[in-house]
Amino acid sequence: MWPPFSLNRPLIWAGLAALAAIGWLPSVWLRLVALGFVGVGLTDAWRQMQHEHRRRRLSEEALKLSSDGVVISDARNRIVAVNPAFTQITGYTLEEVKGQDPSVLSAGRHDKAFYERYWQTLQATGHWEGEIWNQRKHGDQFPEWLRVQACPDSKGHLSHYVGLFTDISRHKAREQDLRRIGFEDPLTGLPNRRRLHDLMTSRLRHLRAGEGLDMALIDIDSFKAINDAMGVDCGDRLLARFGQRLAGHVAGGVVGRLGGDEFMVIRTTTFDDHDKWVSGLRDHLSEPFELDGHSLRLGLTIGSCRAPEDGNDSGVLFQRLESALYSAKRHGRNHDQRFRPSLDVAGDRQLALVNDLRTALAKGTQLELHYQTQHALRDGALVGMEALLRWRHPVHGMISPGDFIPLAERHGLMSSLGNWVVERAIAQLANWRLAGVAEVPVWVNISALQLIQGDLESRLAASLAQYRLPARLLGLELTESVLLDERAGDIYPRLEALRALGHQIAIDDFGTGYSSLSYLKRLPVDKLKLDRAFVRALPEDSADAAIVGAVLAMARGLSLEVIAEGVETPAQRDFLLSNGCPLVQGFLFSRPVPATELEPRLLNELQPI
Repeated sequence: MWPPFSLNRPLIWAGLAALAAIGWLPSVWLRLVALGFVGVGLTDAWRQMQHEHRRRRLSEEALKLSSDGVVISDARNRIVAVNPAFTQITGYTLEEVKGQDPSVLSAGRHDKAFYERYWQTLQATGHWEGEIWNQRKHGDQFPEWLRVQACPDSKGHLSHYVGLFTDISRHKAREQDLRRIGFEDPLTGLPNRRRLHDLMTSRLRHLRAGEGLDMALIDIDSFKAINDAMGVDCGDRLLARFGQRLAGHVAGGVVGRLGGDEFMVIRTTTFDDHDKWVSGLRDHLSEPFELDGHSLRLGLTIGSCRAPEDGNDSGVLFQRLESALYSAKRHGRNHDQRFRPSLDVAGDRQLALVNDLRTALAKGTQLELHYQTQHALRDGALVGMEALLRWRHPVHGMISPGDFIPLAERHGLMSSLGNWVVERAIAQLANWRLAGVAEVPVWVNISALQLIQGDLESRLAASLAQYRLPARLLGLELTESVLLDERAGDIYPRLEALRALGHQIAIDDFGTGYSSLSYLKRLPVDKLKLDRAFVRALPEDSADAAIVGAVLAMARGLSLEVIAEGVETPAQRDFLLSNGCPLVQGFLFSRPVPATELEPRLLNELQPI
């Protein structure tokens, strides 16, 4: 098991030779010299023995401390020694396994061919390494990563096998958890969006003649109101029960949760009864849910389609399901809509644009930020800038945000676009600071998906820290629709946290959404952006003039700043000035321009701080 004591040392050989010569040496003096050599040889041998003893003890201590199991077997592959980690992992002590073949630990999961390859490799190369399943003393099986080394003696003959193994049960469990997280919705246990794509692709591939694939995207109406009234825990239990009921109704089909309160159903069928099937889903899911003593009857909005009639590609079908669902929502709550070609506006071109937009995001070279300046009305001083996203397509040229932003929202790209805008705007602020331009805040638009994602605060803080910029230089604009988006949850603490970091917050397009004094009074915001729709006809339109006057008076009462968008004429400017509007933005002062075009103006108009 251990290396033998070595005689291959000159002093020991000298001592042995002197010992043998003592008897025939002719003089006493020579015999004394020989005895001296014998003494030196014995001392060296003693030192070597002590050294070997210390080395062996240190090796044994190291094996005791090792968290990896060690098993040593002889040339016949019979166990002769193990370390404490072996006992801790397997449950067997040395007395229980000594003299036995290590195969006593086998879990029986590997066939004869596996072990034949194992021995062939070990004999040919002297070592083997790989994953193997063994069994503990109490019967539970576990995976281990095993390394085996064949050890020869001083003559080159096989002496021992040394095996070193690590219990990788936790690692395998983590792999399974990650795999489950990647494909499973954690709340309901149903397939998530990624897994649903795979399952739809598989079902499409295996469709037989005469079969079709019915698909429905189901959205629970007013789910945020349920969460607000009964609590998030109750809402989660309702979602779990909804998923269970849906899965029980569609036996043999696929049911998954895309996120929030959106569920998806897929069934393979030979029946041409799509509308009846959707109606059956609605009837079954509209039955009351009993929860904490409450009887809840849910309203449902459903978008549906059928393959192969509506497409035979999972990406296209997902897009068409979403088109149908959004169309159903436009008709009001508790409505269903089957996909029809007219919903897929310029369908092929849209799909191509989505792919191009993904490419533009990946490369980053086609996307640009243009900046529109904001001014104080009393003296025209520059007080800020809004960063506006532009897409310069290599074939189609400049594509209007009105065309690609809705596509990004439908295909889950808004979060990536929003993050790109934030990072690019912060980098530009840093460049202007280096160029000696005075510091004025740049305002960026924040989408609902950036809030839903949950890491907006940390992303902003990390980007600002990277460029050593204060948060006050990055203003955040949110539309009323974002503030009321059910998916974003309770927005008020999020806004409080952002303001605490130093960001200013504005409500964009004010007056075009669900304006409510009750929520406006509670919101931690600094500024209202009056939508251009109310400015366009000023001062001639008396209704718009009255609305603008009322908004300005309300803002003064709430200590909020107001900036009017879309100011294009001196008459609009003069009306706003006379009615006490402090800030304006529009073509009268500047069109949105690239940073390179704006920078000379900034250097001329502003003195560095």
